[in-house]
Amino acid sequence: MLMGKAQVRTGVQLGIITFLVLLFIFVLDNRFRVLPNKVHGYLPMHHEGLVLTDITVTTCSLISSCSVPSDNWHRIEKDLYLDQGWFSHAYVHVQRKRQEDLLDTDRVVFDLRIGRLDPTVSEKDQGAERWESRSAGIWLLRSSKRHASDSQKAITAVDVLFGADAVEPRAGWDIKDQALLISASPDTPEPRLSVRHGTPKSLTRPTPRVRKDGKFKILQVSDLHLSTGLGYCRDPVPASPSGAICDADPRTLEFVGSVLDSERPDMVVLSGDQVNGETAPDAQTAVFKFAELFIKRNIPYAIIFGNHDDEGSLDRAAIMSLTQSLPLSLSEPGPATVDGVGNYVVEVLARGTSSHSALSLYLLDTHGYSPDETHFKGYDWLKKSQLDWLRETAASLRTSAAHKEYAHIHLDMAFIHIPLPEYRNTGNLVPGSGQRLEPPTAPGFNSGAKDVFIENNIFAVSCGHDHANDYCTVEPHSEPDKAELSTVGKRLWMCYAGGAGFGGYGGYGGYKRRVRVWDFDMNEAKVETWKRVEGGEDEGRVDVKVVVDGGRVVEG
Repeated sequence: MLMGKAQVRTGVQLGIITFLVLLFIFVLDNRFRVLPNKVHGYLPMHHEGLVLTDITVTTCSLISSCSVPSDNWHRIEKDLYLDQGWFSHAYVHVQRKRQEDLLDTDRVVFDLRIGRLDPTVSEKDQGAERWESRSAGIWLLRSSKRHASDSQKAITAVDVLFGADAVEPRAGWDIKDQALLISASPDTPEPRLSVRHGTPKSLTRPTPRVRKDGKFKILQVSDLHLSTGLGYCRDPVPASPSGAICDADPRTLEFVGSVLDSERPDMVVLSGDQVNGETAPDAQTAVFKFAELFIKRNIPYAIIFGNHDDEGSLDRAAIMSLTQSLPLSLSEPGPATVDGVGNYVVEVLARGTSSHSALSLYLLDTHGYSPDETHFKGYDWLKKSQLDWLRETAASLRTSAAHKEYAHIHLDMAFIHIPLPEYRNTGNLVPGSGQRLEPPTAPGFNSGAKDVFIENNIFAVSCGHDHANDYCTVEPHSEPDKAELSTVGKRLWMCYAGGAGFGGYGGYGGYKRRVRVWDFDMNEAKVETWKRVEGGEDEGRVDVKVVVDGGRVVEG
């Protein structure tokens, strides 16, 4: 008994001594940096990487240079005038260093303000601080104290966004309320700095899953046509009050936000033309607007591209990479060997902790404009490599344990932007499913995608592109014998989402913006769809239709 007490007493003493030694080393390292750099990444209040030691704005003209001042300076490649200045350009320059390269004389940036007055004068709690002035109204708070660079308060990255409505959806980033003070045209969206403090936040890809009640709801949002800046409304219905300016993006985002709050979907699919390239000289700003809608509501989302997304400052690959880097994004570029960017499948798992797939969502890039205007005018089509990929992927998934061991009926659906040629057929329109207000601008070449969808158990495909169309049609397989390959039926529902954004065209006799809902009851293998419309008496669910019942496609 005495030996046991002695051992406990010795253990406690060793624990206290070990704690005091570690505390002494940590305090000593904070003052004199005695530990190796590689150790710092595993200690609280430390992180590896680059820190900023200075930030400024450089303006140049036809006869002066906007090049970086020295080796440690780097330019953020966004002209603050958005290339709209007749003779002038301006860029943000940052001076950055690796922590291990910092000298005793280096000062690390901890905070940043934008304004005409010194923060010690304009802010009550800043009297004891020493702020340093830079061009364009930038004020910096810097420190040369040892281990200043290891603090999570240190600024480690700076970005530029544009417009009074710019938002910052990235974790750990903070957009400044005040725009940079530069002499730009009133028509040019104002540049605003966004800063990151500390280390980049790690992201975990969300896992879509059927809810406990066996339901899963998708909100399909198409043709947002977001701009850099507020944007201008096209054909708004209802119109703004007499004399009032209709700002496209705020009205679009308010509408979609209201639907998100009322429908509370489990996932959002953005089916193309999120960015209105012509009015998006900074596409990143436009992307952040739609992403922030979903991120602040904790809703996973996936994108495909339309024909306008890459007509701004970023191409498809860059927009996809940017979207992938944001929280809650399910988006993927897809295989490099397949035509297009954004050919991928999202697996929605069964409820609970199951690893079995209940629903497969195929997202496909329908590209942009026809590559052969001489023979097939208008728009592009799904290519052979994409349809081959879909066949191979669907076959592989069907034979996987995740699909075969699912206890209920597994369902498959697809999303595209440009409609298939069969959307032109008027004989199979579903009564009461919506309106056909404009001729479908489908491709002139038919690559056979409709039949491939049916053969691979896809019960429905839904598109965007033609804003004023929101109907559904049900098309049979072109060769009935091959249709027997399908386990859900010999036909395919083909629906339009309708245009959601006020930055895109409307018209056609008073078309109202809308979005489409897809509601899955996996207990009953039942799928319903309806629309939500902006404004007026149509704000409830519109054109409710049953698409699948008991695992079989409804004839319409």
